Amino acid sequence: MNEIKELFNIQYPIIQGGMIWASGWRLASAVSNAGGLGLIGSGSMYPDVLREHIQKCKKATNKPFGINIPMLYPNLEEIIQIIIEEGVKIVFTSAGNPKTFTKYLKDHGITVVHVVSSLKFALKAQDAGVDAVVAEGFEAGGHNGRDETTTLTLIPMVKEKIRIPLIAAGGIATGSAMYAVMALGADGVQVGSRFVASHEASSHINFKKMVVNAKEGDTHLTLKELAPVRMLKNKFYNDVMQLYAKGPSVDELKALLGRARAKRGMFEGDLEEGELEIGQVSGLIHDIKPAAVIIEDMIKEFNEAKRKMEQVSI
Repeated sequence: MNEIKELFNIQYPIIQGGMIWASGWRLASAVSNAGGLGLIGSGSMYPDVLREHIQKCKKATNKPFGINIPMLYPNLEEIIQIIIEEGVKIVFTSAGNPKTFTKYLKDHGITVVHVVSSLKFALKAQDAGVDAVVAEGFEAGGHNGRDETTTLTLIPMVKEKIRIPLIAAGGIATGSAMYAVMALGADGVQVGSRFVASHEASSHINFKKMVVNAKEGDTHLTLKELAPVRMLKNKFYNDVMQLYAKGPSVDELKALLGRARAKRGMFEGDLEEGELEIGQVSGLIHDIKPAAVIIEDMIKEFNEAKRKMEQVSI
């Protein structure tokens, strides 16, 4: 039995990333209905908006779904109370100390998973009592680790040292990539960028089209002094690079970033001034399609990769 399927009571060990401005109730419920685990991304939601998304998701699916909570956001305690009140049983935490709320959540019958970018933080998450970890390589979109450890390296290093189930993330948009990371020791995968280019994602169609048209080298990890973020290269990115050429202070970087950059780009579709968070694997994403088809294709590709590898001898 696959540990991730058993932990979440799902058909396939595929978890949809809880991405800001993309992961509302429509995407989460579609992924869950297709046999994966859908996540609502609470990072871009006020508490009352999150409650609305949870309630709509419960009406749209009778399958398990969860909430992703970036722990650096405000209203954290209020968000957690809403999750408990609404009876959500799965929470993925990220961007913060897992010790803060893991025990509290588990005391309320909630399965807790923490997202990490290094072995050091994976071990800390395990010590905090989480039920599983997501180890995310620096290929991933959005906020990321400073060490730039790739998924191919990170997964076996984490697998070697932890005792709890391991979910791989970063650069996974195909069934063959899923097969590869599971061969390295992962029990399942978390997929973000591929689901951005889905019909159900709440991200703006302008952003989805830019993701589909992205080529190798069109993303870059930057702004490490604030919070490392991988984004598509556009006018805002060029402005950041021009500022770096002058040796900016942290305050100057903050001033350029301003507020709501990600919303402006990913949700409102401003491809010039917005922050367009997406992973390196965008270069492999060529179409926008339903979440259920994405999962179906990944499973077919996984099984085809498995069949091919079983015929390989060295």
